[in-house]
Amino acid sequence: MIMPRGSELLLPVNPVFLWLSLLIAFAFNLVPLGRQPAMPDLLALTLVFWNVHQPRRVGVGVAFVFGLLMDVHQGALLGQHALAYTLLSFFAITIHRRLLWFSVPSQALQVLPLFVAAHAVALIVRVAAGGMFPGWSLMFAPLIEALLWLPASVILLAPQRRPPDPDENRPL
Repeated sequence: MIMPRGSELLLPVNPVFLWLSLLIAFAFNLVPLGRQPAMPDLLALTLVFWNVHQPRRVGVGVAFVFGLLMDVHQGALLGQHALAYTLLSFFAITIHRRLLWFSVPSQALQVLPLFVAAHAVALIVRVAAGGMFPGWSLMFAPLIEALLWLPASVILLAPQRRPPDPDENRPL
């Protein structure tokens, strides 16, 4: 595959770091901050990031399991987050090749509809099951998640970045 101009070669991802980042994002979602509709879903952000960058290691099955864990934690309708995370991961894997050709700010714009759709699916399932509408501040969560794409890209790709090679005889 020809690499986009200006992109750097990355080291292979450490599986321990990958799973640790998913568990830390899950732990942040478990922090009891109250039921604020505009709270960004850091687990969804991390799942989409790894779906885009490592689709063979983090797939739809992983998203389903984390979705069930979030449903159990929040006491939500069993399958609400699982369905949202599964669809989110499926569409992230679907566009991952195209998405990697864009710059990070452009990637954030491209994943924004995915986050909007995931929150819409969770909202539809919640309301269809007889839950209350959380309010229009729910629309801020996907925007915040898209804005967090840049720091997530910097933090999660940091261990894979190669240090500058001082050897001038090797091109890679």
